[in-house]
Amino acid sequence: MAEGRKLAEIIYILTNEAMPGLVKIGITSGDVSQRVKQLDNTSTPLPFECFYAAEVIDAAKAERAIHTAFGDHRVRSGREFFRLSPDKPKAIVELLCINEVTPGIELFTEPGDKEAVGEAKKRRANFSFAKVGIAPGAILQSVFDDQITCVVKGERWVEFRGQEHSLSSSALEIAHEKGFAWSAVAGPDYWKFEGKTLSEWREDESTNSND
Repeated sequence: MAEGRKLAEIIYILTNEAMPGLVKIGITSGDVSQRVKQLDNTSTPLPFECFYAAEVIDAAKAERAIHTAFGDHRVRSGREFFRLSPDKPKAIVELLCINEVTPGIELFTEPGDKEAVGEAKKRRANFSFAKVGIAPGAILQSVFDDQITCVVKGERWVEFRGQEHSLSSSALEIAHEKGFAWSAVAGPDYWKFEGKTLSEWREDESTNSND
């Protein structure tokens, strides 16, 4: 992970605990850490976190291609927010990457940010496999790396590397291995089942229940 290095054209993928299930895909010609901090203003309840950022040959062209590819997931025309897991646009940006510049740290700007984000993640970490119909024995894939898996063992627990874990503790372990110095994660955002994050499964179940 690189920190504070200025590169010509960067495409970034951001998440925000106040906007669960959404990612922001944009470009910057300056320091990506500063761009993320600039986006933390009075219109956003919580700071953004950078899931992935990379220097590419033509960031504007790459951004347009990604926006087109995921157009049906766009929340609002003309805006850079998409309802999808961040690993999906990352897979495209990785193909175009010259140099990865993901900050890998929590980019907080105000006192209390760390605690506020941590509490938001803790609230969303509660997840029941039974409520979304995922049975014990199901294999989950990490959003950080499809080759990393865990096995559902109960209503709220998984077996990860031979030990019982919560979704969040296992996801945070992987995040640290990947170079992210995050203090917490909402586990359901970072584990997938059959191509959808557990958060997406929960949202779909909630929508179906309200129909």
